[in-house]
Amino acid sequence: MNTVLIKNARIVNEGKIFEGDVLIEGEFIKEIAESISHKSSNCKVIDAEGNYLIPGAIDDQVHFREPGLTHKGNIESESRAAVAGGITSFIEQPNTVPNAVTQELLEDKYQIAAQTSYANYSFMMGGTNNNLEEILKTNPKNVAGLKLFLGSSTGDMLVDSTAALESIFSSTKLLIAVHSEDENTVKSNLEHYKAIYGDDIPVALHPEIRSVEACYKSTEKIIKLAKETGARLHVFHISTAKELDLFTNKIPLEEKQITAEVCIHHLWFSDEDYATKGNFIKWNPAVKSAADREGLWKALLDDRIDVIATDHAPHTLEEKQQVYTKAPSGGPLVQHAVVAMFEAHHQGKISVEKIVEKMAHNPAKIFKIENRGFIKEGFYADLAIVNPAMPWSVNKDNILYKCGWSPFEGTNFKSRITHTFVNGQLVYENSKVKEIKAGKRLLFDR
Repeated sequence: MNTVLIKNARIVNEGKIFEGDVLIEGEFIKEIAESISHKSSNCKVIDAEGNYLIPGAIDDQVHFREPGLTHKGNIESESRAAVAGGITSFIEQPNTVPNAVTQELLEDKYQIAAQTSYANYSFMMGGTNNNLEEILKTNPKNVAGLKLFLGSSTGDMLVDSTAALESIFSSTKLLIAVHSEDENTVKSNLEHYKAIYGDDIPVALHPEIRSVEACYKSTEKIIKLAKETGARLHVFHISTAKELDLFTNKIPLEEKQITAEVCIHHLWFSDEDYATKGNFIKWNPAVKSAADREGLWKALLDDRIDVIATDHAPHTLEEKQQVYTKAPSGGPLVQHAVVAMFEAHHQGKISVEKIVEKMAHNPAKIFKIENRGFIKEGFYADLAIVNPAMPWSVNKDNILYKCGWSPFEGTNFKSRITHTFVNGQLVYENSKVKEIKAGKRLLFDR
């Protein structure tokens, strides 16, 4: 049996940091104590003195591009980058090709991941204007939830029928996650700027096209529908300060029927960065003003926002270098998300305990993931060791994404992931991903 003893770690769990040891046996955390002695001659011992031991991050929103778009990335390549970044579980979205909008197409993705994923995985069922029958076949025990695009983004999955939305919200008990932008507002804004600039719209106008109003109008409407129907709603990638009053911190997370996520890029970048980053920070919803970013941080810290995720969505350099209307939105983030939040910690913006809460504990709670997201005896040993004082710089040589670029290129980080465990197996150690595809299908306590 695989046995690992992590000694002298600063263990981060459930709002506390305490020094101690963790013993891993097989797939699980066997023991947590102030001091644990070597249990056997074949036990691997890791001295983590001065370093944080955190639960592996659970990224509730990624686009790994398989099947159909594998020139940009695939489950193997992007999960490999994820474990190098301390992300041990991911929930992938249905806008692959073909879209995962039937049970058969959804299951195809699980079969690929079972063979190729370094990290634990789940895949969301996709909703359309006319696939309610397929949605209702989804097993809530082994599928994370249902994804709806209320504004068009990468792929062709727009749900714009009010009747279809009402029917879905009234009929399913699945967690419904939404991309929330008002399609008509976005279209109208785009046509306005195309009339002025043609296809070569300055990317700095992206937040005027994918505007605050487009986000607010859609989110207000969908929250109203969730309240009317009692549906379980999770709003992905909030990007505006204005939307934040629609969410509450007055009740415990476990009692919330409506939850919210913020992504790394909306916490890190602002519209001032379009001048230097251009299409490489073109996302949907758009990166907006510094004031919006400030509002997102405030809501994250006061618990109106529940989760930090990535919306990891790789595109090739060639695709990103096209003119505005042809350059796709999205960018790769899983390798750098955890260290980016530790950088924010160094800047005094967030505590390590809060990072763990928003990137591991809360996704596990929101999706009711079985036995993951915490450092607890009997839980799966999905863990990462973070050295908070081991500086490094992001460059082409150390980027693991298949697309080969990062919006963080040239950024210096003070912290580094040194070890990552998935189901008790050491899959990443000292800048090297081991060829151990230890990922398992996530299961849900529903």
